[in-house]
Amino acid sequence: MRKIEAIIRRTKFEDVKESLLEADIEWFSYYEVRGIGKSRQGRIYRGVVYDTSSVERILVSIVVRDKNVEKTVQAIIKAAQTGEIGDGRIFVIPIEDAVRIRTAERGDIALYNAENEK
Repeated sequence: MRKIEAIIRRTKFEDVKESLLEADIEWFSYYEVRGIGKSRQGRIYRGVVYDTSSVERILVSIVVRDKNVEKTVQAIIKAAQTGEIGDGRIFVIPIEDAVRIRTAERGDIALYNAENEK
């Protein structure tokens, strides 16, 4: 199992969501985050532009079975890539175990419903 964390542009979130659903990745979490990077965003308040050092992004967090890692990463890249600085990053992190609370199932089976397996 792997945890995939992707930091993406806010404007690309809907595209990434649709791309993940098309890749049969039906469950993930997302968070609004701020970070500091090479990209800068200007804010306009009452007609005055302010430069800010923090950049608003979306953090998408997904835990998948090993066989789904590459298709998940490719779905995110396809939807989030603009070719400009600030497109974001994807991190793939090993997961030691997963437990489904309702049934106490452990491992890969805790991530999906076996009766829906394709």
